[in-house]
Amino acid sequence: MTSTVAVIGLGAMGLPMATRLAERFEVRGFDIAAARVALAAEKGVTPAESAADAVADAQAVLVAVRTGAQLNELLFGETGLASHLAEGAVVILTSTVGTDGIADIAARLAEHGAQLVDAPLSGGPVRAGEGDLLIVVGASQAALEIARPVLDQLASTLSIVGDKPGDGQALKTVNQLLCGVHIAAAAEALALADALGLDREKTLEALTAGAANSFMLGNRGPRSLQAYDEEGAEVLSRLDIFVKDMGIVGDAARAAHLSTPVANAAEQLFLLGEAQGLGAHDDSAVIRVIAPERLS
Repeated sequence: MTSTVAVIGLGAMGLPMATRLAERFEVRGFDIAAARVALAAEKGVTPAESAADAVADAQAVLVAVRTGAQLNELLFGETGLASHLAEGAVVILTSTVGTDGIADIAARLAEHGAQLVDAPLSGGPVRAGEGDLLIVVGASQAALEIARPVLDQLASTLSIVGDKPGDGQALKTVNQLLCGVHIAAAAEALALADALGLDREKTLEALTAGAANSFMLGNRGPRSLQAYDEEGAEVLSRLDIFVKDMGIVGDAARAAHLSTPVANAAEQLFLLGEAQGLGAHDDSAVIRVIAPERLS
């Protein structure tokens, strides 16, 4: 039975996940920023002096990294965690890093007596703290049995999409294709409404009530309308995350010899936004690439 969970990285997503898990499990947390560790301690997470200390005797280890290279370094680098993992532990990868190298990482973990659970997630920090995430999972049945209580605590929607690591990354790649395209399309539509002199709020209300609606239009639309404010919209998902994710989509499509012209066009908008200094802004700020200044 899973009773002890380690969370490595207590950033925007790691901290609310650790806090949520602490409601049910003993949770040890580590972050290179001491302030984040102190904040986690206030929320019921046991602070660890190092990542190695955090994972000792933990049945499940949550990790969030930006790239596959970072995952390799975290697990197998000079001070890698793999040699400190408990026998039979599962490493739960919550990041979107693409399928490249995942099978090799799983094999290397197996040499250390551990298993990889490929579980990229969506939802943002608020939903993480509420246990309302969407998580797609690729894992063996044995690994899933250990990880399932942890995933259930974090997810309102848990989809088991395959029986091997990499399957979760594959489905998340497809998911991000649609999300990126929908964000870009919503921005383009609202920019056109603005250029035509329509009332922005009424336009958004009408669109979300009809067949043109999508989750991203309803979610990002109001934030797109704030993108021109002095402080911009609250950052719930950084624009440069979609630079990374749409790059993963493009790599996957090329490897499959599949043309994805709509996704490619959306990727260019996010790249342009990053080049214009919007990378740390909310991804809804992509509307400023299409229309740098409001027209109405």
